[in-house]
Amino acid sequence: MAKKAKKSTTKASKKPVKKTAKKTATVGTKKGSAKKSDGRSSPRPWSKDDLKQLKTLIKQNTPTRLIAMKLKRTEASVRWKVHSEGLSLRPTNRSPRD
Repeated sequence: MAKKAKKSTTKASKKPVKKTAKKTATVGTKKGSAKKSDGRSSPRPWSKDDLKQLKTLIKQNTPTRLIAMKLKRTEASVRWKVHSEGLSLRPTNRSPRD
């Protein structure tokens, strides 16, 4: 058996590539803003005043969408908070026949 001749290859000299840190865009963001890195915002904490206003609006049988608008929150966050506080959004002044 005959031996195969090795191909002679010359490697071109490769220069090391410098790695630079990626710059993040900070245009339009304020220090301490609520934006996460993936573009979503983190939930705003509920203050005592927010809870007090939520409870009074529930007692007045205000619709959930209107409560959310007045508190500057989403409807889902209002529903979540009502549930976590053990409250109910059902009207309290319902007729016994309904």
